[in-house]
Amino acid sequence: MATEASTSAAAGAGGGSWVEGMSADNIKGLVLALSSSFFIGASFIVKKKGLKKAGASGVRAGVGGYSYLYEPLWWAGMITMIVGEVANFAAYAFAPAILVTPLGALSIIISAVLADIMLKEKLHIFGILGCVLCVVGSTTIVLHAPQEREIDSVAEVWALATEPAFLFYAVTVLAATFVLIFRFIPQYGQTHIMVYIGVCSLVGSLSVMSVKALGIALKLTFSGMNQLIYPQTWMFTIVVVACILTQMNYLNKALDTFNTAVVSPIYYTMFTSLTILASVIMFKDWDRQNPTQIVTEMCGFVTILSGTFLLHKTKDMVDGLPPTLPIRIPKHDEDGYAAEGIPLRSAAEGLPLRSPRAAE
Repeated sequence: MATEASTSAAAGAGGGSWVEGMSADNIKGLVLALSSSFFIGASFIVKKKGLKKAGASGVRAGVGGYSYLYEPLWWAGMITMIVGEVANFAAYAFAPAILVTPLGALSIIISAVLADIMLKEKLHIFGILGCVLCVVGSTTIVLHAPQEREIDSVAEVWALATEPAFLFYAVTVLAATFVLIFRFIPQYGQTHIMVYIGVCSLVGSLSVMSVKALGIALKLTFSGMNQLIYPQTWMFTIVVVACILTQMNYLNKALDTFNTAVVSPIYYTMFTSLTILASVIMFKDWDRQNPTQIVTEMCGFVTILSGTFLLHKTKDMVDGLPPTLPIRIPKHDEDGYAAEGIPLRSAAEGLPLRSPRAAE
């Protein structure tokens, strides 16, 4: 009996986080996160269709237009995304960010498949392999995720958010965001995909921390411990609203300017990496893990990054043609418009080029 007990203890310490983590709350978090990925993955495509229709008769979002606000199809995509975000919001209240966030990889597959079918944005075979690598890396992280931290009040979350380490992270993120918005977006927003996505990802890492805090407050309130009487709950609410509005604005610009099948995985990878970094700093997730689990999670990240890099580098490859062509053969969708192009760079001249795109 003693031997069995020691074996069980060793298993729990050495990598049994998957078994230990499957509490009722973590299962709820998993189901909600999976549902969220389905809705969000589909919303990318529906919103993109709305942006294309709105751009055909007005000023495109990518150049500062807001005609998409009058397009019902865009609002259908927005509602779909809101449903997904609500499910995601609830998931963070039940499970740690390291468990919930990587499951967003599923939305990459959904959006890539639907983009191929509905938007005629073809994925090269290596792009498909990149998506698979993203899922494998995410699964590795999920299997070694830490247990959720025990929190009894929103004041405790506020104390974690105001510790020097996380305050330094938050100030750095805000400074980088303002630099991107006021210095780089006016000059490089239409030619460099990382500018828009950088803003979305940086702001997103702060929004997830606030969403998790707000979710915990609501969960405790529904369980009988009212957290709405604390000013910290409303401070987190303000941060959530401000961050989500910023993300929505710049994600629309990214979707309207660049290929959906490329926006989704790059945004996922940056957003996931920064969110987990923020969670590690604020909630000290790695303090509850051993070195083996942490190293395995990092290997999962490398796998995700490899998949995203592969997808990004093969975005302009066409089956049967060399990948080094300086320009890309235009694609056409079912409406007769040329599909949106990805900014390319001539190897010989070092000058940014653009492939043909529709008047969206």
